[in-house]
Amino acid sequence: MSHFSHLCDHWQTTLNWLPTPEQLAQFEKLYELVLEGNSKQNLTRITEPDDFWEKHLWDSLRGVLAFWDRENIKVIDIGTGAGFPGIPIAIAKPSWQVTLVDSKQKKVAFAAETIENLQLPNAIAQWGRGEDINKLAQYKKKYDLAVVRAVGKPDLCASYCLPFLKRSGTAVLYRGQWLPEESEQLDIFCNQEELQVVKQDRFQTPLTEGIRHSVYLSPRSTSISNS
Repeated sequence: MSHFSHLCDHWQTTLNWLPTPEQLAQFEKLYELVLEGNSKQNLTRITEPDDFWEKHLWDSLRGVLAFWDRENIKVIDIGTGAGFPGIPIAIAKPSWQVTLVDSKQKKVAFAAETIENLQLPNAIAQWGRGEDINKLAQYKKKYDLAVVRAVGKPDLCASYCLPFLKRSGTAVLYRGQWLPEESEQLDIFCNQEELQVVKQDRFQTPLTEGIRHSVYLSPRSTSISNS
């Protein structure tokens, strides 16, 4: 029995997208692998199917919705943990190349094993700290998108992302609440680093109607669509 097939209407109405049967099966398997992995290490507290769908699968994809129509782009997920948002993005967008980075070896080992189990040729897991990896030539200024979720203060997250981005690239900060003081901190950082906040997207999650934000940053003179 599928844990997520009853949520197809929500995919369609909120993302204007439906997973193929193969993608749905991969999301199911990802859920099972995370539950199994949870018995060996603390991957997530979110284990009920509907919660997992909303807070891990749907949320991962909603953050990159503005780029949904683009193909063949390079994405780096900084501080991926159990593989979010990187693995759901790699499942949903087979033409995107997704690199998952985390400083905890056990988490990276789990992500690498999951990528192999799901047969995702467009995803790779890399162990290391974002602030170290972003200095290496094979990663520096190589990515169209740098995504970071639940890692720390927004200005800190932005500082991890910036060195990875191509001149035309965008950083996507996945946030829960977005407080005025966070916005102020980020504005100060952006002014120092020649960045601009392109868009602050406030939305509700489809099942529990929780408030979420995606904050998009780009090197100055770059813009994204408002789609």
